[in-house]
Amino acid sequence: MTAPLIAISRHRLTVDGNGVTTLVCFHGCPLHCQYCLNSQCLDPQGVWKTVTPEELLDITRVDDLYFQATGGGICFGGGEPLLRSAFIQAFCELCPDTWHIYLESSLHVGQHHLETVAPYITHYYIDVKDLNADIYRRYTGQSPELTLSNLHWLADQGLQERVTIRLPLIPDYNTDADRQQSRLLLEEMGFRDFDLFDYVIR
Repeated sequence: MTAPLIAISRHRLTVDGNGVTTLVCFHGCPLHCQYCLNSQCLDPQGVWKTVTPEELLDITRVDDLYFQATGGGICFGGGEPLLRSAFIQAFCELCPDTWHIYLESSLHVGQHHLETVAPYITHYYIDVKDLNADIYRRYTGQSPELTLSNLHWLADQGLQERVTIRLPLIPDYNTDADRQQSRLLLEEMGFRDFDLFDYVIR
C-alpha cells in the first residue's frame, strides 16, 4: 500500500495539535475550493513523494523524542487525508501508541473512511467552510451533504469534545451572519470548540 504526498512539515507548534507535531499532507481532494491553500494537491504533477506506511514511519520517527516529551505526534492533512483512510489505519497500527494522531479534514468523503480512522484519532480539525448549501456549492463545487452527515456521525459517537470546527469568513462568498448561522447549526449538534478566522486574499 502506498500514498502520494505533497509535503511533510516537521517541528510544528500549536497549529495542528498539542506539543510538537509533524504535518503529513496527502495529494488529492474531492473539493475545488476557490481559495485553495494547497492547490498542488489537485495538480497531477503535484506529488512530491509516494510512500508506504512503513516508509512514512521511518521518516517521522526521527522526531519521536519530541513527540514523547511534548505530547505531540502526527497530523494528517492535505488535500483530503480521509481519501487515504486505509493508509492512515495501517500507519497508526505501526507507530508508537504514545504518539497523538490529529486529522485536518473537510469530511467530504464517504462515512466508511471516517469510521476506519476514528479509533486512532486524538483530535479532529474540521474545515467546514460554510453550511449554507448554496455558499458551499459555489465555493467548493460540491454539496455539503457528506460533510454534514459525517458531522452528525461524530456527534452520535459523542466525540464533540475531540473536534475543533474551523469556520472561515470567505471574501465574496459568505458573511459573518452566514458564519454565525453555521455555528448555531453545529452547536445544536453539541460542538463547542470553534476556530473563527478570516481568509486573507492576496
